Amino acid sequence: MTKRALSSMESNHLKTVSDPIDSDKKAAVFNKTYKDYLYQLAELDPSKIAQKLGLERSGNGLLVSLFNSEYHVSPKAVLLDNKKKAGFEKSIILFKYLLMCPAILPEGSDWVVYHSFKNAQPLLHYFAREVTRAIEKTFSGDLSSLEKAGNKLGGNIVKDNAAYDISMQFEALPKIPIFMRFNDKDEDFPAKCTILFQSTVDKYLDMESLGILGALFAKELKHLK
Repeated sequence: MTKRALSSMESNHLKTVSDPIDSDKKAAVFNKTYKDYLYQLAELDPSKIAQKLGLERSGNGLLVSLFNSEYHVSPKAVLLDNKKKAGFEKSIILFKYLLMCPAILPEGSDWVVYHSFKNAQPLLHYFAREVTRAIEKTFSGDLSSLEKAGNKLGGNIVKDNAAYDISMQFEALPKIPIFMRFNDKDEDFPAKCTILFQSTVDKYLDMESLGILGALFAKELKHLK
């Protein structure tokens, strides 16, 4: 596959995820993209990827934990618990995570916001709508539910004396943590959510896939409320 073709395919990911397009059309886009990525995955050495990312081999595929759920990713399919086919969002995240596995793992990292990445600018509205504002809307005035949902998702409370009502760290994928800070609404200000990634995360996922990962994070929290 040419770089131009791959770039064109990637540019449709968020459109397929978020646009209210016809379900048959969406299914067609998903199936084509899915097959293209399976083809690319078949050309990689799973043993090298497993060693780099700290994953387990399983048959001709790899076991990858995405927000505490285990997926079997192989050149045949992406399966939840090796049984059910994963949906579009989760499949795209897992495909790109494995395909972008860096040859040399980056060292050292600071916590940064999504908009600090140079290629994130076209996606800032999507990220705000689907991630930070979605979490604010779901948990405004309900800190206890946010903490409970975060715990169910595998999050750990971080106590660092920062001026936030809740700070939690999650492992979205191996070597890709998410740090969430949340202040609830009060008489002067609305609820405010801040999502932080390590500054080296762009070595593991492109900005579109990272945006989809953030949106999935918000949906998982809402589902666990």
